[in-house]
Amino acid sequence: MWTKHHKKRKLGRFVMPLITVAFLSYFGYHSLHGDFGLRATETFDRQRAERQARLSELVAQRETLEREVALMSDGSLERDMLDEKARFGLNMSRADEIVIFH
Repeated sequence: MWTKHHKKRKLGRFVMPLITVAFLSYFGYHSLHGDFGLRATETFDRQRAERQARLSELVAQRETLEREVALMSDGSLERDMLDEKARFGLNMSRADEIVIFH
């Protein structure tokens, strides 16, 4: 009968803990600094706030344009609005007028 005797190695009992530490270190690092980590989440939140502010500005501009278009629509054509837009577009005014652009 043949039996194998193994020497007890001191490094053998450190293999599994070293693998565990390497595994936890890798995933711990990437949970903070990775593409979807905590620091990237802060960046995403900041960008979302900036873009939300820009969106509210654009919505306000669109509402203003929609009101102006409604004043120039076929059913209720405002002569003053039409005159104002034509003068602004053509960059023309009469000699006795004062033009203030805002």
